[in-house]
Amino acid sequence: MAEFRAASPTELAALPTKASLALPHTRLSSGIDRFLVRIGDAISWVWLLLVAVIISNVILRYAFGAGRIEFEELQWHLYAVGFLAGLSYCLQADAHVRIDVLHERLRPRLQAWIELYGLLLLLFPFAALICVYAVPFVADSFSSGEISPSPGGLPYRWLIKTALVFGFALLALAGISRLSRVWKFLFGAGPDAGGSRR
Repeated sequence: MAEFRAASPTELAALPTKASLALPHTRLSSGIDRFLVRIGDAISWVWLLLVAVIISNVILRYAFGAGRIEFEELQWHLYAVGFLAGLSYCLQADAHVRIDVLHERLRPRLQAWIELYGLLLLLFPFAALICVYAVPFVADSFSSGEISPSPGGLPYRWLIKTALVFGFALLALAGISRLSRVWKFLFGAGPDAGGSRR
């Protein structure tokens, strides 16, 4: 009978990884990426706060029989903020989910063309559409002083709705960074052709 054991960290490091498209950086992309990493690092604390809120709510509910609606709503809000801000962080790090069945088998230049058209025809129009419709959505919520319909729920509903605009604006910014890198890869120059290549 075969014996199974967990792979050591050295063995795991030696495993082949999927080839990703190595894009050159530009001054524009480097500046945007630094900004997005700072935002991502700051927002990452939301996940720790979310865990603390969940644990507190569970203890209150099951140990003291006093679950709080505010805590439940705060969980949803923190998750939304973390997820929406995380979209741009993942795109700039090229750590987002891809369907790599075909993509990883393609030549780097073809991958770059697919990336270019994906950004121009999918990401930017979608982010713009969300922002265009989300701004009036937030404005209506703010002007009406919208609060949670649940008894004891959170006020300032417009604040969490603003996270939608914030998240997709950051995603569009990450797309601009990625576009400048893809453009330089394909055409060898861009708005700042003197950018560093990494």
